Amino acid sequence: MTMRTTDIIIKTGAFAAIVASGLFALTESSFAQTASAELIEKGRMVATGSDCMACHTVPHTGQPFAGGYGIISPLGTIYSTNITPSKTAGIGNYSEADFSRAVRQGIRKDGGHLYPAMPYNAYAEMTDADINALYTYFMNGVKPVDAEPKDYTALPFPFNLRFSMAFWNILYANKTPFKPDPAKSDDLNRGAYIAGALGHCASCHTPRGPLMGADSGANLAGGFVGPWYAPNITSDPVSGIGGWSEDELVQYFRTGHADGKNQAAGGMAEAVQNSLQFLPDSDLLALARYLKTVRAVRDPADKRPAHEFGTTESDEANIRGMFASNEHDSLRNGGAELYSGYCASCHQPNGAGSENQAYPSLFHNTATGASRPANLVAAILYGVERKTGEHDVLMPSFGEKSYVMPLNDQQVADISNYVLTKFGNPEAKVTPADVAVARKGGPVPLLAKAQPFILPAMIIAALVVLILAGVLFFVTRRERVPRQA
Repeated sequence: MTMRTTDIIIKTGAFAAIVASGLFALTESSFAQTASAELIEKGRMVATGSDCMACHTVPHTGQPFAGGYGIISPLGTIYSTNITPSKTAGIGNYSEADFSRAVRQGIRKDGGHLYPAMPYNAYAEMTDADINALYTYFMNGVKPVDAEPKDYTALPFPFNLRFSMAFWNILYANKTPFKPDPAKSDDLNRGAYIAGALGHCASCHTPRGPLMGADSGANLAGGFVGPWYAPNITSDPVSGIGGWSEDELVQYFRTGHADGKNQAAGGMAEAVQNSLQFLPDSDLLALARYLKTVRAVRDPADKRPAHEFGTTESDEANIRGMFASNEHDSLRNGGAELYSGYCASCHQPNGAGSENQAYPSLFHNTATGASRPANLVAAILYGVERKTGEHDVLMPSFGEKSYVMPLNDQQVADISNYVLTKFGNPEAKVTPADVAVARKGGPVPLLAKAQPFILPAMIIAALVVLILAGVLFFVTRRERVPRQA
């Protein structure tokens, strides 16, 4: 099944001709129900391709599209809203025009602005036909939930001033509905639409500037999403996916794993689990072909593709018997022992992973071969979880909330550096400070760093303006007073 536009007009015309000729006694209502069912199904596929479920449903416990999922951003946690057709808690009172305005412009029915954690700046490229199908699906194919999320967005000043998003939108949200490029094939146009509009790939895979807007000059060149690093997915053969085959990309989209290349974790695991795995092969192939044409961007720090690093090696023979089997706290002398105690049972002492690669190899792995080892650290701290088809992949976290064994910053750094040296990029290094940053949610952008000083700066600026205005008033008044003879 695809998400291509259904020609309702042609079907309606054909039906009218049939009725006029008296060949069939179908009722108008039965046809409308059939057409509606087709449109609802198309809308469901548009919602799947747009990954609406990932943000608007609390994993494991939430009702579909009822909101309440916390999206952790550098400016604070943004909680998704209820987008079921409930008239009291959701979007049941939205007209299609209201819905389109919210999805493509980030403006609610009441005129309030949405934050771009809702990627309306990408959804602006959605076609009118897909917006119509999506609206039909949410209004007719989704169960209403008459309960508002228990958590709501409350960002600190001045980010809580939603009207300020109007100025941000002028700079960064100015796209229009997608129009196919007649010079490109149907596959490339379809892939561009999936990547740019529905899949909103740039929301994660493009670096952001000082005002948190995407850097258009480095489209899909990679960027931090919290503690995770969304890698370069341009066509560059060293920094990007230029060395991946189309089949490998399709395998990755479908399963979250590509042998000898990478495995999905963090937000990408959610995208695979909730969206990509359900798309038709034609769409996944179109996306792969399009990404292979994206303008290449090379990171000067990258000397060879991340997936080429590493080989099998084991230190198990050197550390066995160093301590008595019942000795307390024996895993204390660096990365080799920590790796043996916490990692080797799944990833194997030689880093080869399990036979079916549910526990992946640690060599020929972009998480360990990248010049930025952020994803290796994040995987240790936050774990990996994704479900595709009948396969569940689970790596437990070793962060503060670990049900296995919480590791401190030094231990995570020691394990990371051991893995990098033995199986990955030996030039990449991890410090305890790096782990502490990842534990707190990732690098803090300049705008978030400036937040505590914005209000004092505004007060000082206002006082300066008042003082200058007062001085100007008295100077002007003095010049107007006539001098005495």
